[in-house]
Amino acid sequence: MNKKAMYNLSYGLFVLTAAGEKDNGCIINTVTQVTSEPNQITIAVNKANYTRDLVAATKKFTVSILSEAADFSLFRRFGFQSGRDVDKFAGFSATKRVASGALAVTEGTNGYISGWVTQAIDLGTHTLFLASVTDMDVWSDTPSATYAYYQSHIKPKPAARPAAGKTIWRCRVCGYEYEGEELPADFICPICKHPASDFEKIGG
Repeated sequence: MNKKAMYNLSYGLFVLTAAGEKDNGCIINTVTQVTSEPNQITIAVNKANYTRDLVAATKKFTVSILSEAADFSLFRRFGFQSGRDVDKFAGFSATKRVASGALAVTEGTNGYISGWVTQAIDLGTHTLFLASVTDMDVWSDTPSATYAYYQSHIKPKPAARPAAGKTIWRCRVCGYEYEGEELPADFICPICKHPASDFEKIGG
């Protein structure tokens, strides 16, 4: 079985935001319209994300649709740190408070969709939320950023290949590098929290 086939699926990229004790947001890649009448969407969120807890508690959220104008700083801000530890919106003013109560991101995005959760389904590592669309708007006509576009044009290019004799395992998602002959099967990237299956062997 070739697991790389999963990378051929077409994914968008989004900043999921919610408001609770504080505003928070995280990067997700699974937002899908499932019915148009009534207008409903689903979002899948890793249970380790603080934003997931806010959505579960408040039943309200907003997804800002990342566009090809996004730069890597947005991914670092919303994807590579936890809202349990930092204020992700500190020093960041490219936002608009929308009807859901959450902050929509207005920089590097082309619009937003807000939802009211009607059902939550436990998927093990993730929660799938079914929601009625309550509000939406378009900021620009810049094309949406796909996961493939992110990999090719937004994510920084990897550093030079390691010196002879060294084995590096590089995260395909964020570029984090682990040095060692073998990558533990249960290894989790300390930056983006992706599993060992998302690492590629470089050198060695």
